[in-house]
Amino acid sequence: MYHDTDVHIGRRMRERRVALGLSQTALSEKLGISFQQVQKYENGANRLSGSRIWDVCRALNVRPDFFFEGLGDMPTSTPEEEETTRLVLETVKDLRSLEPTQLQPIRQIIKAVREANDTAKAMPAAE
Repeated sequence: MYHDTDVHIGRRMRERRVALGLSQTALSEKLGISFQQVQKYENGANRLSGSRIWDVCRALNVRPDFFFEGLGDMPTSTPEEEETTRLVLETVKDLRSLEPTQLQPIRQIIKAVREANDTAKAMPAAE
């Protein structure tokens, strides 16, 4: 059974890695470990020691407290929330490869979809 803290730290590690556009292999090379070990850390299957957290902080350019943010109020996520998180992280990775001029129209589309969704939620249900 995985410990909630290890799962949280692994999730934060994955989020930061993907946000930076790094593959598990690229991170593993920076850390001098196998990509399978990175997978185990990200899944919470293996715990990160203090010295390993320090190495990961340097590789991902974050402070150690980054991995513990939100830990006290960590809710259990549903499969739907996990899928949403996965899709968001993949989208961020894809967006990072675009030029700034390409991002503006995409941002406008996302904003329009969000506003339409907000409007639909605010409408009273038909009886």
